[in-house]
Amino acid sequence: MENQKPTTAQRAEILTQALPYIQKYNNKIIVVKYGGNAMINDDLKEKVMGDIVLLSLIGIKVVLVHGGGPEINEMLGKIGKKSEFVGGLRVTDKETVDVVQMVLAGKVNKNLVNLMQSKGGKAIGLCGIDGHMIKAKQAKVELGYVGDITDVNVEPILDVLEKGYIPVISTVGYDENNNVYNINADTAAARIAGELKAECLISMTDTVGLCYDKDDPSTLISKVYVSEAPKLIRDGVISGGMIPKINCCIESIRRGVHKVFIIDGRVPHAILIEILTDEGIGTMFVSGSKL
Repeated sequence: MENQKPTTAQRAEILTQALPYIQKYNNKIIVVKYGGNAMINDDLKEKVMGDIVLLSLIGIKVVLVHGGGPEINEMLGKIGKKSEFVGGLRVTDKETVDVVQMVLAGKVNKNLVNLMQSKGGKAIGLCGIDGHMIKAKQAKVELGYVGDITDVNVEPILDVLEKGYIPVISTVGYDENNNVYNINADTAAARIAGELKAECLISMTDTVGLCYDKDDPSTLISKVYVSEAPKLIRDGVISGGMIPKINCCIESIRRGVHKVFIIDGRVPHAILIEILTDEGIGTMFVSGSKL
């Protein structure tokens, strides 16, 4: 019985329940940061692209921002180059940044565009160099061509959205000396969402969200006010790799994003569950405080 398909009436009821959320997000911009297992598992990838196309077809303006670490590692391995990391960031020399640009702005970006279009969507691939979208400067000398964002020009994104396409953005940036930089996808998605004053930013991860105990999914925190974040960091609830991710969430809210969701990209249709249902999934960050 558990595997029994829903009846036509049940399907209609599901759509009816989604109506208030469709109305709420209609014609609004949402930014999806896409990465983790949902990006390397082909079945999950198909579902994510299908979900994004669905949201676009019901009138939601979706902007997809993606990374591509595993694909970069694979290509570097093929040319016999070892990946080095300092503080979780890839050391990116000139040869490596050429590979990053080729893989992110080329193979990964165009494969995602192609997959969306196979699902009936309209998508256009962009990278941070296009239209002078993501201007950057060197983050640290020891990291090489890893960039900190200095400016974001959202006009190319808005132009693509206005024409009814889904912008698919790979996170490489540029500077006035024609250098190319590898940009952290969480940082880029948060900054782009902030500059667009997006209704929400959805960050797909390989965790259920923020938990009081990271090893116990039942301790999931469903809602966090940005004012609570410093205490959660002091208490060790936000730690390790979650700290920069949460800082990106907070930064985007300070720049005008209404809500930020950290969701488990390993769950099929996680985006739809978050956007179009009462239950939601993961952790939601909002401005203000409990008081």
